[in-house]
Amino acid sequence: QKRKRQGTRQRPPRRTPLGGIGKDLVLSHMDIRSEQPSDFEAIRVVHAASFPTAAEADLVDRLRADGSAVISQVAAEDGKIIGHVMFSKMSAPFRALGLAPVAVLSGHRRKGVAARLIKEGLRLAAAGGWQGVFVLGDPHYYTRFGFNVEAAKGFQSPYAGEHFMAMPLGGKTLPACAGRVDYAPAFAGVE
Repeated sequence: QKRKRQGTRQRPPRRTPLGGIGKDLVLSHMDIRSEQPSDFEAIRVVHAASFPTAAEADLVDRLRADGSAVISQVAAEDGKIIGHVMFSKMSAPFRALGLAPVAVLSGHRRKGVAARLIKEGLRLAAAGGWQGVFVLGDPHYYTRFGFNVEAAKGFQSPYAGEHFMAMPLGGKTLPACAGRVDYAPAFAGVE
């Protein structure tokens, strides 16, 4: 008697709301949007919980208060703020922003939240006519967005070095490759 052979059908991987594949990236419902005044306290909580001191939370407040903040995006999951990124004006030979700080609550890390915040901020910066963005951070992380240590090497900054990066917006290169660049004055109080 012949047995009917049952083949194993492979199911396609499950797509997540972030566009990724797999269980690790599932978020019930996450929105990336501009901050609102009603978000300020929750943003402060995210930064205070993400760093060893309140320095970054204080920095966000100072950048907002002195008018240096240009782009401030939040990630909200089911209405709760779980992440935040800020881009602020820099003094540079062209229209430039500094990306800092960025924070995500610990239970939501490694799910693409920070990446989505950064990508949306970069999109808004390009749409706003900004010509470049600088960041101080891990090159292994930030190169995925287009940041490059080499692009920042010609610029004088207290942060110059192997973790200081730049990326052009709206072109293949920055409008200048040398000169002095400084973050907003509010950064002077951050160690």
